[in-house]
Amino acid sequence: MTQSRLLRMDNVGIVVESLDDAIAFFAELGLTLEGRMTIEGEWAGRVTGVRDQRVEIAMMVTPDGHSRLELSRFLSPDVVADHRSAPVNALGYLRAMFAVSDLDDTLARLARHGARVVDEVVRYQDAYRLCYIRGPEGLLIGLAEPLGDQR
Repeated sequence: MTQSRLLRMDNVGIVVESLDDAIAFFAELGLTLEGRMTIEGEWAGRVTGVRDQRVEIAMMVTPDGHSRLELSRFLSPDVVADHRSAPVNALGYLRAMFAVSDLDDTLARLARHGARVVDEVVRYQDAYRLCYIRGPEGLLIGLAEPLGDQR
């Protein structure tokens, strides 16, 4: 008997208040809107455990086509918790990290969408320039510019 194996990671989900603002931010970062729709119905609640849900989603895809970000805005029921301002040492999901070709240009473009560097841009050996930013609604995003042979 063959053992089941992992095929891939399909997407990471983020719940937001403004789907339009989140789409604009991640499009500026370089992701492409793949589709947008409303998810509802009895089957959806059986998957998530949130009965009677009605959720508007947008699927964003990275330029290489390998990774996706599912942005969700709950229309019902109301959101029950808010983890957006949690510090980096809080338990649970922390952030998504994206590799970019030019960190300074990316930061300048994302600043127009309200993004701010959490502390500072640092250099990790000769491999990366790194920083964390707070994006729309305080979402924590990591950015890494590969250096030298990493490109």
